Amino acid sequence: MSRLNQELGLLQGIGLLSTSLLGTGIFVVPALAATAAGPASLWAWLILIGLVLPVAFTFAQLGRHFPHAGGAPHLIGRAFGARMERLMAFLFLAVLPVGLPAALNIATGFWQALFELSRGQVLAIQLATLGAILLLGQRPARASGLVQGLIAMAIVASIALVWWAGDLPLASQPLLPPLGDSWRLLPAALGVMFWCFVGIEAFTHLGEEFKHPRRDFPLALLLGVLLAGLVYWACSVAVLSFATYGDVRSDATALPRLFDLLLGDRARWLVATVGYLACFASINVYIQGFARLIWSLAEEGKLPAPLERRNRHGVPARALLLVVLCCAVCAVIAGLLDLSVDHLIRYANGNFVVIYLLSMAAGWVLLRGVWRWLAGLSTLLCALVLLALGSDAGYALGLLAVLALLDRWHSARSRRRLDGRAARRSAGADS
Repeated sequence: MSRLNQELGLLQGIGLLSTSLLGTGIFVVPALAATAAGPASLWAWLILIGLVLPVAFTFAQLGRHFPHAGGAPHLIGRAFGARMERLMAFLFLAVLPVGLPAALNIATGFWQALFELSRGQVLAIQLATLGAILLLGQRPARASGLVQGLIAMAIVASIALVWWAGDLPLASQPLLPPLGDSWRLLPAALGVMFWCFVGIEAFTHLGEEFKHPRRDFPLALLLGVLLAGLVYWACSVAVLSFATYGDVRSDATALPRLFDLLLGDRARWLVATVGYLACFASINVYIQGFARLIWSLAEEGKLPAPLERRNRHGVPARALLLVVLCCAVCAVIAGLLDLSVDHLIRYANGNFVVIYLLSMAAGWVLLRGVWRWLAGLSTLLCALVLLALGSDAGYALGLLAVLALLDRWHSARSRRRLDGRAARRSAGADS
């Protein structure tokens, strides 16, 4: 039986996942990928979709059989024990210092395309965004699903408008150009492009809130992934066709510049509005996922009990407040350090790939039949992506090693404390 209100339908689920996958990526990652690999990035998108689909199928089966607000860490814990669940939960939460500031920077980039903003004004917009997510998150999950479904439709319509205004595809830009020696550039492009498909694991935290989780959760996941992949590829074709890329510092404004080129100055307001809302939608799904993970751990007695309290709509409001406050602190620190979006994305991707890798390994343990073999294939694919990240995976692997040492130290300390209490009770009984 679900521990949360079951309110999500299929279309709401597709809206939540597709906006999560498209949100912060659609307006910046195609340009970053083109900067890294040029026209070869179109091949990289096809490769990435081919890599992600087996992972999505595996997550769909895991979510279908084991719907739980704990998401990926819970699945890993079912397969490999409570210690691994704790480690993955903290590794997932460790995305906050790098992933959320990256998403907020991309979101405020759309305001900067319209106005000259100081660093303080940028930070104020980021904090206001978090405040709006906190207010929306107090409402039932179906409210987020409705809002994000409308945003998904706006994103798709915007990319379709670019293709129509630009008369795409152009003869000068093949949809799949000759690869030649450019294949050497593909790992660098894939390293940043993986950001576009992180969100699947956050979506698993909502599995308990579907009206029909065994039927609608897998369909929403797979259809959301396919829709997002098609839109990313179409956006990449547009960016390459009109050469609005080339500098990682300005790639965040690639699509606003493209709209300005094709539709004039007024179009900047359209793309800025849609772009900001898309980022808002993606950040919202992640923050709601983080909140449900913390609530689930508290409800199971693994975190302080006050965090398991829910409001009158059945939403884990205290856990949500904690996540939003942590995001605000991380945004302030990232702003003071002036970290680039490219570096933040690459560091966050390391965490996600490790979580995906272990989730697929959990699928090998928990699933049966053809789905088990698909999970095995997905595990190998995730391992290849981790290798492609190279040194950028160091943040995640180093953090995982530190968390493992701290967990081992805490467990040893707890055992010594329990042994001491047992010895004192035994001594008292003997006397």
